[in-house]
Amino acid sequence: MRQGSPAFALPLLLAALFYGSAAACAAPPTRDSVTQALKRAVAFYHQKAASHGGYVYRYSADFTLREAEGIPAPDTIWIQPPGTPAVGDAFLEVYLATGDATCLKAATDAAHALTRTQLASGGWDYSGHFAEGTRTKVLYRRDASGKLLDRGNSPSGESGWHIWRERKYKDTNYSTLDDDVTQSAVRLLVRVDQALEFKDAEIHEAALYALDALVKAQYPCGAWSASFDVYPATSPDATRYPVKQASYPATWSRTWTKDFTGCYVTNDNMHATLIRTLLLAGQTYKEQRYLEAAKRAGDFLLLARMPEPQPAWAQQYDANMQPVWSRAFEPPAISGRESQAVMWSLLTLTAATGEKKYLEPLPAAISYLGKSKLPEGKLARFYELQTNKPLYFKRGPGGKGHELTYDDDRTASNYGWKWEPELDAIQRTMQRLQAGGVAPGLYQLPPLTTPTDAEAGEILASMNAEGAWAEAKDDRGIMRNAEGKKTSPPGGVLHSETFVKNVQQLCLWLKSKPR
Repeated sequence: MRQGSPAFALPLLLAALFYGSAAACAAPPTRDSVTQALKRAVAFYHQKAASHGGYVYRYSADFTLREAEGIPAPDTIWIQPPGTPAVGDAFLEVYLATGDATCLKAATDAAHALTRTQLASGGWDYSGHFAEGTRTKVLYRRDASGKLLDRGNSPSGESGWHIWRERKYKDTNYSTLDDDVTQSAVRLLVRVDQALEFKDAEIHEAALYALDALVKAQYPCGAWSASFDVYPATSPDATRYPVKQASYPATWSRTWTKDFTGCYVTNDNMHATLIRTLLLAGQTYKEQRYLEAAKRAGDFLLLARMPEPQPAWAQQYDANMQPVWSRAFEPPAISGRESQAVMWSLLTLTAATGEKKYLEPLPAAISYLGKSKLPEGKLARFYELQTNKPLYFKRGPGGKGHELTYDDDRTASNYGWKWEPELDAIQRTMQRLQAGGVAPGLYQLPPLTTPTDAEAGEILASMNAEGAWAEAKDDRGIMRNAEGKKTSPPGGVLHSETFVKNVQQLCLWLKSKPR
């Protein structure tokens, strides 16, 4: 579960370093100083942090420690952002901003790390493995050198949550759409494929295979489940998964049902990142079926908006299009966070297609959420169905489990219960699109913010001589050692998240300056 900014927003993240007030007296950035800094940052991370072309979440400054969600083995890479796809995408941004071929090579290596950890089911698990003993236990499509393997006997067939929820092949063939895992991998492959002019057969084939799986895994209503471990040879059956308009359940349990019945998922911006991925693929390959799949995904969002008195969106729906439980702290409810991500997706679709039907749910949703703000001005993650009371969870007896509560004073600390409203920005963008203010195309929504000269200068000043952003302050300077114990490594911690965000901010600055 990730907390932070929306799916496509990449705000400035400054490393906390040893240099004190160096940024305050730094010289103003120039095109040359930023270009050289970006090349140095890419070279350092590519040469020092990569394992088989892939990356994990954080490293000690001397690279003796590696950490992701747990302690990865030396030959394990992480797919879930800010792992390999995120780092590779940052490399590619530097190439596009500078034209430096070594940066394209770094991005290509990251893309190959993904092609060689792609599963027979079509997507990716949270992590990928290159150690020979581990690889043989997983249904990867290629060997570690990139050669396609014979997977003719791998699981393939009927699609749908009634099959996938059994998780029969979860340890060997588990493709997940949770936390932008498969989607981010696909986007990097597509972008690198284009940068290489579609000449790398391995990358091109892997991208198309993954996209084919995503299209086939889509339900008739336009939604997706969070995972699949059988290659979707046929799309889910419309008789089992009929197209319906969202509605409220007559009753719902106030305690976790311990049963994942929700086949249609928007949680953690999943639906939003799928739309973005398919729009990118449609634009890149000029392939109409990817665009049509993205539009079907938008049609699902039109269906999934709840009726009055809460015309917004839930995190998870069952086949009857009613909100249901997900995890033990994710009840059937209206979600403030996911509703905002949904609205940005509808704006993105409108901008990409020119079809204004995707704007129709927004005015009522904006009005409803505006009236639902908490006293401090934020949105609750969850609002109770029909009563609209904010919902929270506290720890159960003995600190175990979760209990539903209306009180926010003793909430469990593992979740983002409140979120900053983005309603004004959403409304402004909607009004611009209603007025026909942009030509159809693929836009970054919400829009990225180009850093000022001062902000770019601070990022440069916080980079050390090697080209790294090492963090030592508070929790950012702590990671776990091989025994799982927290430690403060000498020299600080290198965060892939910081690398990605600082590189992207510098690329934005560079692109904003005339040559």
